[in-house]
Amino acid sequence: MSRFDRYILSQLLTLFGFFALVLVSVYWVNNAVGLFDALIASGQNVSVFLSLTVLSLPNVIRSVLPVAVFIATVYVTNRLSTESELTVMQATGFSPWRLTKPVLVFGVAVSFMMSILTHFLEPASLSELSKRQQEITENVAARLLIEGTFLHPTPGVTFYIREISADGVLRDVFLSDSRSPEHTTTYTAAEAYLVNDASGAKLVMVNGLAQQHTTSSDRLLTTDFADFSYDISALTEKPDARHRDINYLSTFELLANADAVIQRTGRSLGQVTYEAHARFAQASVCIVFAVVSFAVLLMGGFSRFGMWRQILIAFTILILLEAVKAAVVDPVRKDASLWPLIYLPTLLGAVLSVGILRMVSGPFRKKAVPA
Repeated sequence: MSRFDRYILSQLLTLFGFFALVLVSVYWVNNAVGLFDALIASGQNVSVFLSLTVLSLPNVIRSVLPVAVFIATVYVTNRLSTESELTVMQATGFSPWRLTKPVLVFGVAVSFMMSILTHFLEPASLSELSKRQQEITENVAARLLIEGTFLHPTPGVTFYIREISADGVLRDVFLSDSRSPEHTTTYTAAEAYLVNDASGAKLVMVNGLAQQHTTSSDRLLTTDFADFSYDISALTEKPDARHRDINYLSTFELLANADAVIQRTGRSLGQVTYEAHARFAQASVCIVFAVVSFAVLLMGGFSRFGMWRQILIAFTILILLEAVKAAVVDPVRKDASLWPLIYLPTLLGAVLSVGILRMVSGPFRKKAVPA
């Protein structure tokens, strides 16, 4: 690569890294607040929050990379035009095709990053994230060991602990179970213990009172007990045995073992095919976003006031490409044989790029002088 190409490429990569970091931070903060509240409210510690956040980052990064490519390309091209650097390079004989070379290399580099994310990092992180979330869901003790707060681990059940002693004794326990429409049972105990055995987690209450209110007869039955065992493993919904979805699987598995994936996940062939090819299309669209944005901005030429009209045109084109991408989702998922439609936005973007560059190249061709 020439010095000019390295200069443009360094500008693009630097601004791309900056804008990607900003977008990932904004997206992460927006989602992390709700996740943090939910985990802390359910009794999880900060380390669990951090681990889940790290596992969700590949999906966040994948979502913002195309946007960061567009913003970086537009910003760098607009600055080069405003500072007359593009004009100088065109005056020295650089054609629009030649000027596009570092932008194309930039798009290919980001496409390579996107490929690593979509084919390897994201499926692996989502799979691990699903396992961690399943462990948290099954950890009933962590969800119930919160003192001084009325908890509702499942609809119709209310649980309260006044105090948890240093040796693990639950003091002044209140448990109300109104899941049955026929009666409501309320348990109160001076002390209780959480015990795990082969059948699941149990709440063993000591020196307590059970009150059962029958709805039909409006009668209240009370029973004193010295100790009573209550199964709390049923207070959380059991995850589906087929919790692994197709976006948790590797691209090779989706393409090579489609029948096994369909049987395991219950998805259709069209859904499996779309997921596999969409990962390739996501990587290729990064190249299109970079080249289309650069080509459209070349149409504006030099302007001290910037190229806002061309930026708006480029943004509109990318929105249309995203609309085409969304339009082909349902047909491909219904009919797997239509999978080439997934690459339609990339093809349209490539055709537009070539057409715009061909149009921009026109004024720089030497015209024959009549004799």
